Amino acid sequence: MEDFNVYQTPLSSRYASKEMAHLFSPANRFHTWRELWLNLAIAEKQLGLPISDEAIEQMKENLYLDVQQFEIAAVEEKKRRHDVMAHVHTFGQVAPAAAGIIHLGATSCYVTDNADLIFLREALTLVIQKLAVVIQRLSAFASQYRDLPTLGFTHFQPAQLTTVGKRATLWIQELLWDLRNLQRAREDLGFRGVKGTTGTQASFLALFDGDHDKVEELDKLVTSLCGFGYAYPVTSQTYSRKIDIDVLAPLASFGATAHKIATDLRLLANLKEVEEPFESTQIGSSAMAYKRNPMRSERVCSLARHLMVVHQNALMTSSVQWFERTLDDSANRRITLPEAFLTADIVLTTLQNVSEGLVVYPKVIARRISQELPFMATENIIMAIVKKGGDRQEAHEKIRVLSHEAAYQVKQLGLENDLIDRVRADPYFDPIKSQLGELLNPSSFIGRAPEQVDKFLAEWVHPALAIPELQAVLAKGEKAELSV
Repeated sequence: MEDFNVYQTPLSSRYASKEMAHLFSPANRFHTWRELWLNLAIAEKQLGLPISDEAIEQMKENLYLDVQQFEIAAVEEKKRRHDVMAHVHTFGQVAPAAAGIIHLGATSCYVTDNADLIFLREALTLVIQKLAVVIQRLSAFASQYRDLPTLGFTHFQPAQLTTVGKRATLWIQELLWDLRNLQRAREDLGFRGVKGTTGTQASFLALFDGDHDKVEELDKLVTSLCGFGYAYPVTSQTYSRKIDIDVLAPLASFGATAHKIATDLRLLANLKEVEEPFESTQIGSSAMAYKRNPMRSERVCSLARHLMVVHQNALMTSSVQWFERTLDDSANRRITLPEAFLTADIVLTTLQNVSEGLVVYPKVIARRISQELPFMATENIIMAIVKKGGDRQEAHEKIRVLSHEAAYQVKQLGLENDLIDRVRADPYFDPIKSQLGELLNPSSFIGRAPEQVDKFLAEWVHPALAIPELQAVLAKGEKAELSV
């Protein structure tokens, strides 16, 4: 019952996946701190510092915290007002042989910053893999509807025809750019490493009696033990907060993409052309029982706006770091970094769920086309009558008059577009009446849209998803289920 009396962020309590929520959990954070202390001790021992095998073994055996250790750490933190030192003492209680060497030569940012970089790398991996799944699902949708004509819109006014699949490729292309940017951010991510209180490595130089080579080797060893290819060559007490900008920027950019996709789907739902999945027992409105609200796409838009805004925190935090560091970054980053990834995770899961169940209504689409296509076909009709010996200017005037009469029927009387009936009834167009059906075939108005879909999927999407890491995820074929 206590959980219901305390505020919990809906990002983790209501929406986020178990994997992403666990990644930023206290249990994983403090477990990672212990791994960092272990790796530091292993490297220091390897380079000659007097650290016993027993100390290393006890640290290895106690990398995970139980409830009692969390309680001890809470008491220690309340007493010391320092979370890192609270956990140093808590770790030492279960690994007494290592109590005197845990955190040897290190500053708090050795564990806090290096752990954050580990979390950022793992979180980027989760996001990249989920994004690949969304791209694959939408690609299947684009392929399925590659040649289904649909009315295009510019300014949300009727424009030339496109296809349902071609429209989806516009979404996919932006997602591919997001995938590339996220992969680049992950590849660029380095390790803070072993740098000391102001980044000079002075404490480690003292530990190794002025041996610069051993200090450099210590930095390389710990970096390697933690799975990073390189450490930033210079740091202050922290890694540069500009790194957070570099990581959160592609997340914010993805937020913009997701918002655009979900907005398009919401508009299509209003037109009754395409709908997101709707469960048999789902309720759209407590008052209006007939409603089929696009609530999943609306959720994507809602959270995507938050994702785009969170990036601003990283920009402002980086800009106000004084000299070797200030602590005004700490509380902000505790919120900003997890929230950015939790939000991206939720948006991706929701987008996947939507893309796996999109419902297309071809007859509704065809009806809307039939309302607009006669006007679009007028140029073709004029050209056809000229080919039969007619006068272009005379044909143009005939079509102009008939078009305005048909527009009056549609706009003023609310009737169907009867332009083609008027053309058929006018003896002037007798020479081409047998061609009208062909001239009004929607497929003749979609240009190269189907071929563009095929070429885009083959030359851009498939290669982007072909890397082994993504293929392993896609092969699972897991569906996205939403908790609410």
